[in-house]
Amino acid sequence: QVQLVESGGGLVEPGGSLRLSCAVSGRFFSRYHMGWFRQAPGKEREFLAAISWSAGSTYYSDSVKGRFTISRDNAKNTVYLQMNSLKPEDTAVYYCAATKTGWVQPDYWGQGTQVTVSS
Repeated sequence: QVQLVESGGGLVEPGGSLRLSCAVSGRFFSRYHMGWFRQAPGKEREFLAAISWSAGSTYYSDSVKGRFTISRDNAKNTVYLQMNSLKPEDTAVYYCAATKTGWVQPDYWGQGTQVTVSS
């Protein structure tokens, strides 16, 4: 059984930064590719960033490229999303996910953490 628990969300002013964490319990964390998604009210879930199991490859959507950075620490079973230059349109519930194969249907999801960007 693999469980993902996000933390680090909150209220931040436009232009500010937050770092989200996703702690993963269970075995074989290092064998999973990890990703971050978000879902704003009334919108579909959006794929943001992914990192390979070895951390050798990363991918970012155009909406966050250059502002967000995904990283992982396999020794701590944790994946991070550093978010800089936040905008009001970044307001959403942020989810981490784990997969061995691909992102169409990840194997596991976290429960989500709310990020609100507002002055």
